[in-house]
Amino acid sequence: MATKKTITLEQVRSANRRPARQTETLVGLGLNKLGRKATLEDTPSTRGMLKKVQHLVRIVDGK
Repeated sequence: MATKKTITLEQVRSANRRPARQTETLVGLGLNKLGRKATLEDTPSTRGMLKKVQHLVRIVDGK
């Protein structure tokens, strides 16, 4: 059985003074505080969310 690809993200910038849509996207990704990390399945929907907040997060590990 094939293993699913995952991607680990870390929030590196604050969501303060950002549009509500970006804040909601961070919460959807499991990130809502600086320094928090989340490991998610690497899907097109996750990549789309990542693209919307790419200036606030950093990809730590993509396997």
